Amino acid sequence: MFHENLLEQILDLPDAAILMQEVNTRLNEERLRREKFYNDIDESMKAEFINGEIIVHSPVMKRHNTATGLLYQLLNIYCYKHSLGFVGFEKIMTVFSRNDYEPDIVFFGNEKAKDFKEVQTLFPVPDFIVEILSKSTAKNDRGVKFDDYETHKVAEYWIIDPDNEVVEQYLLQEKRYELNLKSSNGTVKSKVIEGFEIPIRAIFDEKLNFEILQSLLK
Repeated sequence: MFHENLLEQILDLPDAAILMQEVNTRLNEERLRREKFYNDIDESMKAEFINGEIIVHSPVMKRHNTATGLLYQLLNIYCYKHSLGFVGFEKIMTVFSRNDYEPDIVFFGNEKAKDFKEVQTLFPVPDFIVEILSKSTAKNDRGVKFDDYETHKVAEYWIIDPDNEVVEQYLLQEKRYELNLKSSNGTVKSKVIEGFEIPIRAIFDEKLNFEILQSLLK
């Protein structure tokens, strides 16, 4: 794996100890910035801490909000009906080993969700994550977040392109994400959320979404 190869390359360097000391110094400085980040953010902000930098997100376009809301309501109703866990959206701060993210939609199975408190503001690594692409977030959604979610064993990751109305579904296989589906039509079936299967169009089409929602409520 890439990380193992990188470690071997560092250990082959004659100044490996000096290099690691510098890394530790910078990580300690980053830890202090991260603590300050926790103290400074409030509920009005959508912000993330990524590789030592604070990323404050700008307002989203309507199509981004629509896709997020339509998928969230289907996931939330389905998981509530079947007592599968907790579905959150927009400002659920998830804590990874180095970074903190607020994905567009997250799901935690009952094993993690049973210990959640009503006043909780920081959450563990989710079991399932959805990111809705925008011009300002696409690079991270496909880059550092993709790698971090994979490394921390988020079992299922959906990347949704609201401009082209396409869903990409990645499943964790042997510690690596494999693209299971990329489509704008047909159905998408979750592996993590047992039994959850919807038409892809229901993420973008409000009328179809309402029809699926009605079927879930029966």
